[in-house]
Amino acid sequence: MLVTMRIALIVNRKATRVTDAGVDGVEAVLSRFGSVSTLETRGPRDAIALARQACDTADAIIAYSGDGGYNEMLNGLERDIPVGFVPGGGTSVLPRALGLPRDPIAAATQIGQALVEKRMRRISLGSVNGYRFAFEAGIGVDAEVVRRVDRLGRDETGRRPGDYAFVRSLVTVLRERRSTLDHVLEVRELGRAAFAVICNGDTSTFAGPVPLRFAPAARFELGLDLVAPVRLRKRSIARLALTMLTGQVPHTADALYGHNLDRIEVVCDRPEPLHADGEDLGDVTSAVFECQRSAVSVLV
Repeated sequence: MLVTMRIALIVNRKATRVTDAGVDGVEAVLSRFGSVSTLETRGPRDAIALARQACDTADAIIAYSGDGGYNEMLNGLERDIPVGFVPGGGTSVLPRALGLPRDPIAAATQIGQALVEKRMRRISLGSVNGYRFAFEAGIGVDAEVVRRVDRLGRDETGRRPGDYAFVRSLVTVLRERRSTLDHVLEVRELGRAAFAVICNGDTSTFAGPVPLRFAPAARFELGLDLVAPVRLRKRSIARLALTMLTGQVPHTADALYGHNLDRIEVVCDRPEPLHADGEDLGDVTSAVFECQRSAVSVLV
């Protein structure tokens, strides 16, 4: 007796690159590999509830959204179930970092084939104060950039600004806060720093087609990597920018660095913004980042 795979497809139609035609195409592709139930988000955090719902009945959960939707879906998982990520955001860091094509139809085809062939990649996840993230979290400048991009709002279709809005916001934040950013937090057992970035994979984001890497040694199968710039001066900023573009480990004079860690504790002198996978988690005075090793099976 042939058993049909049950696929839950979580869709955010307001994600930057999600279109009605794209949804129809992804549904058609995935229907070649199993029965598809499409669940659509209506607002923030909906994908968490939809993933919990899908865990009761589905054999696999696939998100067609941006990085925020992937993040919510991972936070809604209540059992060990294969997951997939179809690129639908302006940047879509996670599926690109996992090696999937940017075209949603091509990505859905690979994911469907992986499902029927039981081809999966077991990866770790990070968590910050109990909230999961897939590729990167940050406290301080990094999170302030996320917040400023959010404040730019969405266009008439409800879509967020793209990659270059993040770059422009980063430049603005560094210029405005440079004189007040030295040693505003402490990474326990490592030292004082200006801000902290915690990576679960080597690609933190993309500037168009160019991957930017805060922690080039980070791997999805390992623990967390930490990069915490000690101070922000023109010379150190230039060196850090170069390491992100070239994939080099930051110089010890410029940043605190930790590789393959299970736990990172950060304490701030004053409330600082926090984000996980580009989702603003508000201001905090402390944060505990932990690695959930081999947490999820990804269809690739």
